[in-house]
Amino acid sequence: MTDAVIVLEDGMVLPCRSVGARGTALGEMVFTTGMNGYQESVTDPSYLGQILTFSAPMIGNYGTGDHARESDRVWPAAVIATRIGDAPGVAGPVGFRSWLAAQGVVAVEDADTRRLVRHLRDHGAMRGGVSTEMGPEELMALAREHPRLDGRDLSVVAAGARRTLGDAGPAIVAVDCGMKEGILNGLAAAGMRVEVVPAGTTANEILALGPDGVFISNGPGDPAACAPVIDALSGVLGKVPVFGICLGHQLLAHALGLRTAKLPFGHRGANHPVQRAEDGVVEITVQNHGYAVVADALPDGVVVTRTSLFDGSVEGIAAPDLMASSVQYHPEARPGPHDATYLFRAFRDRVAA
Repeated sequence: MTDAVIVLEDGMVLPCRSVGARGTALGEMVFTTGMNGYQESVTDPSYLGQILTFSAPMIGNYGTGDHARESDRVWPAAVIATRIGDAPGVAGPVGFRSWLAAQGVVAVEDADTRRLVRHLRDHGAMRGGVSTEMGPEELMALAREHPRLDGRDLSVVAAGARRTLGDAGPAIVAVDCGMKEGILNGLAAAGMRVEVVPAGTTANEILALGPDGVFISNGPGDPAACAPVIDALSGVLGKVPVFGICLGHQLLAHALGLRTAKLPFGHRGANHPVQRAEDGVVEITVQNHGYAVVADALPDGVVVTRTSLFDGSVEGIAAPDLMASSVQYHPEARPGPHDATYLFRAFRDRVAA
């Protein structure tokens, strides 16, 4: 039985079956290769403005629970999969399908995700739609009118409330551009007192808090459009140590004089190999981003510290004289390999020195 439809702006139409809330969802169509961590994925604010396709043949087979949330809501406009389970399990007593429906999320299964993912890999991420209430032609017209992510600053929309975590260690101001709770917990667990402020907080406001270091978080949207955070970073560089993750990596790059560009279909999954420049060690990393730093002309004092072994894109930069560094991937690895969790401790050691 098919009672829903998926469309892409280039004309692709896929039938599917609704297993979540009824309705229509529009956004940039992307995919993740992660085989688990489905609840963590959909509660990651970095998916704001996107429709998330799971490439694994089945997801939702171990339940849901509050401990697996990365925020207090679901961020993708819709969720697509081949099969979405609905049984309780080790993660909690509520099945994933039931949980998505209760959250008001448009979710569909019985979709040909293999065809969809291959199409996105061949043609690049693009706008699309999912609907239980309209036909393909009407939905496609809406998808083609929907705003693209390029040029959109979504960091202020995705930022959470001001809050603190941790009661010992160096004082860190974390600029929330859509920060995952796992990243915040990783900073605190490494021995730092973290005060979270929203994107848009100025350099003077950040420095007035007397931080030992400044952290810039992950988040959604086009990094080149996040002018307020880039300006704030420019104002704190050289005054205190700075560390950025994911979108924070891209924003630090802009503040240092580099640029970013849209990847064809992004990096989303838990199996991305990254090589460190200093010793050649390869880390298997968790990633979720559609833009990447371009290092075609490195400013004086800036070095590339890590590189993707998938496509050669920049995965880490540093400006030692300005006490600044960043990585494109998520060291907290919720879920995924823990190869990079040491980066939180390394940042603590830098600010405590």
